[in-house]
Amino acid sequence: MSKIITMGVTDLSFHRVTASIIRHVLQDMGFTVERVYSPHQENFLKLKSGEIDMLASAWLPSSHGLYKADAESAQPLLELGLHYQPYALWGVPEYVPADAVSQVSDLLKADVLPRMNKDIQGINPGAGITRFSISMMEEYGLSNAGYHFHTGTEEDCFEAFEQAVEKKEWVIVPLWKPQFLHHKFAIREIADPKGLLGIVDRAVLLVREDRTAIFSAHQREALDALRFSNDIIAALDYQVCREGLPLDQVTRAWLDNSANQHIA
Repeated sequence: MSKIITMGVTDLSFHRVTASIIRHVLQDMGFTVERVYSPHQENFLKLKSGEIDMLASAWLPSSHGLYKADAESAQPLLELGLHYQPYALWGVPEYVPADAVSQVSDLLKADVLPRMNKDIQGINPGAGITRFSISMMEEYGLSNAGYHFHTGTEEDCFEAFEQAVEKKEWVIVPLWKPQFLHHKFAIREIADPKGLLGIVDRAVLLVREDRTAIFSAHQREALDALRFSNDIIAALDYQVCREGLPLDQVTRAWLDNSANQHIA
């Protein structure tokens, strides 16, 4: 039976971090792991077609549930582990007073509109935070008030926020946890009374059931027992993205020093 595993990785920094940890675990079990980097929805199409054997990590049920359901129309999928508990958010820098902006509707207040940067820089179109943010623009009447939501790369989003903070601008960042900006900046979440940002998801390893036979029961239990956290992934993400350390070196060091005992 083939010991080669093709792992799909959503091509964002924190997904790369998580997938790197899982790769080390699988390699320690004796597998050869090939990583394939793709945007969100494309990864699930590759999982559906069998081009990849597994995906690290799927956010379920709200962010990636629709994509998972489509993939399962071709092949049942097994969920393993709890990599972290992600959720989408809109945030502002801590220097924006809470009594001025505490919820999304406050962005329409007469004393806030002139001060707030009207450009809201997001990431790629397939991301859950992008879908949610587009809905928020309309449901809260932000587009009519002069706000603009833009898709782009993750660096477009992060650099726009960092540059705004450097200038002490009032700015909105459509973000999520885990993400490395939280490791450096105090970002205050603003409330979404309409519930358009989804719920707290489970980040899990998704494996096609027709590939699960490559694992022993012991190995499957080990993969299912892996537990990380939002803070852990954000800290590792920061080491890679802003301290410039090599991804696989960072995750190897964390795994060797962590309490997660994987089974080879």
